[in-house]
Amino acid sequence: MNIDEIYILEDRGFVFINGEDAKDFLQNIITNNINAVTDNNSSFASILTPQGKYLIDFFIIKHNDGYLLDCEKSNVEQLIEIFSNYKLRSKINCNNKSNDYVAAVISKDKFVSLENSKNSLGFTMQYRTNPIFIDPRNELVGARLISSLEKLHLSIKKLNLKIANKDNYYNKCYEIGIPEKNLSKLKEKIFGIENNLEELNAIDFKKGCYIGQENTSRIKLRSKLKRRLLPVKLMKGKINENEVIKFQNFEVGRILIDQPYPFAIVKLTDPSINKFLNENLQCESGTIKIFAPKWLRL
Repeated sequence: MNIDEIYILEDRGFVFINGEDAKDFLQNIITNNINAVTDNNSSFASILTPQGKYLIDFFIIKHNDGYLLDCEKSNVEQLIEIFSNYKLRSKINCNNKSNDYVAAVISKDKFVSLENSKNSLGFTMQYRTNPIFIDPRNELVGARLISSLEKLHLSIKKLNLKIANKDNYYNKCYEIGIPEKNLSKLKEKIFGIENNLEELNAIDFKKGCYIGQENTSRIKLRSKLKRRLLPVKLMKGKINENEVIKFQNFEVGRILIDQPYPFAIVKLTDPSINKFLNENLQCESGTIKIFAPKWLRL
């Protein structure tokens, strides 16, 4: 990631939650610990189904008198609907702020060069009254600036940065093994823990109950994790969503996200993933390779 570049992510949306019960409300729903979200620390989290299946993930930033959630823009309305369904008598306000804010990414090296910065995942500070923080998932994907629209370009000028193609950022995420695009294709198809949420620092196993906690903890504690979401590389032909992946005569996975950055849910055993990792594998209409992120222990 170039220290002199900034990537503006127009396809990110924002939900703002505040109110007397906002903190407790989020604590009872999301996978991470809301107590860890402060003026100096932002987190990554998810909402699961009651069975522990993945729905939506997002960054959580303490902002003004509430919490700003940064998610894929196509998921904003569903996220608000989920909150509305669980609201009951909770005293909260939940609003779509996608027209008020924009997410941009800079390199971690640029972030730590700023005055008062700290080289720590999730560390958050204010830049011209807007939050900027090291990505809490993995330091290799840089730092995020959440800016009001009217301040963004002046901030870019003051930081002495040039706007670069956002695809460079998405390519980096894919190379690292973090899904960022078309996440709706994962909804309810895999467990949250199969989506590597633990390794991406999105689950706090000590926080207590949240939606989907029972199955998530059972899989973790009983070592029942049999599949993981992994990036795949197209070697020949093409791939389509839901295509089966085969190694010899064994079905070892299925394509869930086909374009533009493909990911598949992959079996870890029977046969062992070590037998087919980085090998040419067959889909219905193409040849692929599955590769494992360096930060993920299989």
